[in-house]
Amino acid sequence: MNGLTLQTFAAECAEELPGAQLEHPFGPDWEVFKVRGKVFMLMTEVPGRPVVILKADPDEAQALREHHSHITPGYHMNKKHWITLEGGTGVDKKLVRELVTDSYLLVVAHLPKAEQPVDPHTYGTSTGAAR
Repeated sequence: MNGLTLQTFAAECAEELPGAQLEHPFGPDWEVFKVRGKVFMLMTEVPGRPVVILKADPDEAQALREHHSHITPGYHMNKKHWITLEGGTGVDKKLVRELVTDSYLLVVAHLPKAEQPVDPHTYGTSTGAAR
């Protein structure tokens, strides 16, 4: 999938998540998706290349970078906890949806329980439901 398709699909995935909101706190060139005020996804262009920046578990982030040439350390973010995803071979809808959802759930898991729009341990499973 190319970079623009990647950003369009990632935004669609983010908008489906309970409590997700789009903001532009850094100007029109940055789309920032938050849940309960906490960032879980950013989108911008890095010298002409559309990218999606997502939170990731540090061990998983390292494995993703090792196995996908289109996944690099987070642009302008903590390189251990964030990844940058570019369009390219091997970047498909399944991977994008999984990375967006994982980023969202990592952020939700650190919210106070009363503020969590979903149970981060069961969301997306047959027993998971929105709160």
